[in-house]
Amino acid sequence: MLKKDLILRNPLRLIGYEGDDILSDGQFGAVLARAGVGKTAFLVQLALNSLLRDNNVLHVSLNDPVDKVVLWYREVLADITKQYNVGQVDQLWEAILPHRFIMTFKVEGFSVPRLEERLNDLTEQGIFIPRMILIDGFVFDESKRDSLLHLKELAKSSHIHVWFAVRTHRSEKSDPGSIPRPLAQMAEMFEVAIQLQPEGDKIHVRALKGGAATATSHPELLLDPSTMLIRNKS
Repeated sequence: MLKKDLILRNPLRLIGYEGDDILSDGQFGAVLARAGVGKTAFLVQLALNSLLRDNNVLHVSLNDPVDKVVLWYREVLADITKQYNVGQVDQLWEAILPHRFIMTFKVEGFSVPRLEERLNDLTEQGIFIPRMILIDGFVFDESKRDSLLHLKELAKSSHIHVWFAVRTHRSEKSDPGSIPRPLAQMAEMFEVAIQLQPEGDKIHVRALKGGAATATSHPELLLDPSTMLIRNKS
């Protein structure tokens, strides 16, 4: 019941995502924000929602070592259980651990063929078969288009969907509701795009692309600046 209680509180349902997974096999999702706004925390919350449903998640970090990624998961899970007054956090932690695998690369050493090689090593030996991949730290520019197309084909054939953290820059302006650079030049490859936008002392969670999530009838979400947890604006 502990896991079920937290799954039912998944706040992304509030912006129109009713299925267990926002993305289908081979689809891409992006979480866009400036540095330090909460992209990693948001990705970890997406991962935890999947892990609580016993789905395998591969977290690929190009910036942080394994121990720092582990700390993200521990802290976010602890904050979620505290927010909803759900006890037995250690029991929940032990339950999700078999479903999570962390893989790290240096930014300059990362490529889709290298990821595919390491993924094949895991799956062919039956060590770990992911349902979702999170990639945190990928540098987006036009030169990466072919790599993303390759990854999209790999994800579809492997029955995986992929979420990216996409760093935006304060100096690059975009129209409200439009997808900002650097993702704008390859936005057609992404089925869902969610922006974390600071305004004053609030961080707004805004769906820029992705089915029902763009409907105005759904309430706006915020990130709590103190915990980086998603919550209803009200």
